[in-house]
Formats: sequence, C-alpha cells, structure tokens
Amino acid sequence: MMRAGKRQLGAFLDRNPFECPLTLGFFYREKMRAIHRIAPDGPFDHVLEVGGGRSGLTRLLYPDGTVINLDIDASFADAPCNRQEGVRFICGDATTLAFDDSVFDAVTMFDVLEHIPDHERAVDEALRVLKPGGHMLLSTPNEHWRFPYYGFMKRFCPSEAEMFAEWGHVRRGYSLAELRSLIGLACERSATFISPISVLCHDVAFSRAPARVRRAACLVLSPLTWMGYALHGPGSRGTETASAWRKPVDPAAPSTVRELARDGAV
Repeated sequence: MMRAGKRQLGAFLDRNPFECPLTLGFFYREKMRAIHRIAPDGPFDHVLEVGGGRSGLTRLLYPDGTVINLDIDASFADAPCNRQEGVRFICGDATTLAFDDSVFDAVTMFDVLEHIPDHERAVDEALRVLKPGGHMLLSTPNEHWRFPYYGFMKRFCPSEAEMFAEWGHVRRGYSLAELRSLIGLACERSATFISPISVLCHDVAFSRAPARVRRAACLVLSPLTWMGYALHGPGSRGTETASAWRKPVDPAAPSTVRELARDGAV
C-alpha cells in the first residue's frame, strides 16, 4: 500500500497552531501556505526538523513519516506536538548534529537560520545528515522584511531592536541570492509570504496594544488581509521566503559550491 505524502493544503492550513489563527495568527497561515507550495510531495520516512520548538509544523506537513524535532530549548520536550506518536524530541545544537551521515529523507529549518550565529556550520550539518537526493526546506525573512513595515505603525510597535532581542535574531534575513551563496546549491523552488497588504495585520499582531485590541483590529482588517492573501502568488513581493533545496544525488560529489571552493575545484 502506497504511503501518503504531504498533507492536502486545506487540511494543513486548518491545523494552524498559532493563537487566534484567523486574526493574530493569520501571518502563520501565510507561512504555512508558502511552505506547502515549495514542499515536495514525499513520502518521507525520516525527517529532521531543526528548531521546531512547539509548533509541530513538519509533522503537520508530513503526517505519515517519523519526525525528529531537534531544538536547543529542552523545555519544548513537554509540548503536545512533541509527545505525539511518530515524533521524537531531542535537545541539541543545530551546528553539531548527533546523527550519522545521510540518514534523513528531508531536513526542515523553518524560521531558524536567522537565529544561528554560525549559520554556515548549521547548513553544512543539515546537508551532511541529509540523504543524497533529499530535500532541505527553509523559511526565512528576506531582504524586504522590516518591523514595522509601514512607518506610521512605529508609534504602536516595539522597535526592531526590541523585537530582534525578543525573537533571538542574530541577523535580519536572507535574499535568495544570499541563501544560494550560503548553501551553495541552486534553489529548486521558492515562494514568498506576508504581502505588503497582509503585513499590516502581522504588525498589528505584534504591536504594543492589549491582546483584545489587537484581535479586534485584525478582525477589522480581515477583508484587506484576505484580499492580500488571495492575490499573493509565489513570486510576488513578500517579507519572507520559503525555499526548497535538493542535495546532489551522487554521494561522492561535494555537497555544495562552498565545499568545491575549499577543495580548489572552483
């Protein structure tokens, strides 16, 4: 019997784990749709989720595989998503993965790289444990990200510096060209998310206003937010990007252009 691959889009979006998924958490729906757009169908038997925390996003995307969620915060072990069947939580460091080479069908890193000081080492480790022909799936802020997006919202929102400190960002994000340079592979596919229209709801959700006021404001903005969501295509301007990268099939070949450069081949 053939195993199922990734979950159907509608069923996937219906499982948005963010609080108030159609108001404060609408931006997460946008992220999930972009990830679904770039994710291969699978099926995958073994998937490593790096920095999955308590969202369980990879398990929601690939419900029939075995998922290992590795995160540096040990407290996430008790999150419901990490205690379900088919999921194993490991407290660990993305730059020193305690796995053999070429053991995972896919590695996911959703909104993780911008938090890791040694992102080159983290990428190298992800590619090392990935099987030849396997996929690395990423989401990151891109060159258009800023907080708040519109200047008139600054009076209502924390500063970028405050948000960077709260979120643990060590860098703003990456353009696709910067990701290609970092990873050393050609991007297989990409999709942006959080449009210049729907970003207003995102920024309201992270403003200083009380939760009930933020929810009410997002509700008032809903027609505009849904319009931005409906009009947004994978290549449209957005503030974040989901992308898929495939490890070369030839196991004897260096995995990345950076490895070739170190070997003196380029």
